[in-house]
Amino acid sequence: MDSYSSWWGSLTFLLKVYWALAIPFTIFFLLQMIMSFFAGGDHPDTAVDHEIDSDHGIAFQFITFKNMVGFFTIFAWTGIAFTMGGWGQGLSLTFATLSGLAMMTLMASIFYFMSKMNSSGTMKIAEAIGKVGEVYLSIPSKRASTGKIQIIVGGLLRTLDAVTDDEENIPTGKQALVSQVLDNNLLLVTSK
Repeated sequence: MDSYSSWWGSLTFLLKVYWALAIPFTIFFLLQMIMSFFAGGDHPDTAVDHEIDSDHGIAFQFITFKNMVGFFTIFAWTGIAFTMGGWGQGLSLTFATLSGLAMMTLMASIFYFMSKMNSSGTMKIAEAIGKVGEVYLSIPSKRASTGKIQIIVGGLLRTLDAVTDDEENIPTGKQALVSQVLDNNLLLVTSK
């Protein structure tokens, strides 16, 4: 303990500040990183998907808890490195601040661009209009009952309920064109 006391006593005030920030913020930074990898931000399986046309993602967020932890971690270690390297206190403080701000900008940019890559996974059934699919279960004529059609919507093959106004049934395996989306996501198709 004597060696720690003599070491701490030999530090300048600015180095004491840097070390006082470096240790706890490095621990917080490491805990955040571990939590990000193992405790993720996934939604529970019971979450309901909603189609929201006005959802444009998260705006660029510069001042957040994670960014502040990153700032103080990099600020403190850069300050320690520059001060121990023989740079003056003013220069070490300047470079430490610039490094911390660069870290905050980098982290905010990463989270911003990651949020832009996010896909809701919600199917927009209106994208099916004008597309051709293959009848999976025969579709009875004159909307007598529903059948099923397999069609690519949102880049995925979907099996959806369909009806037709055609005079004849559309048999399984036949191509059908989607002309309209009716209530309850029911497709109105015509034989192709």
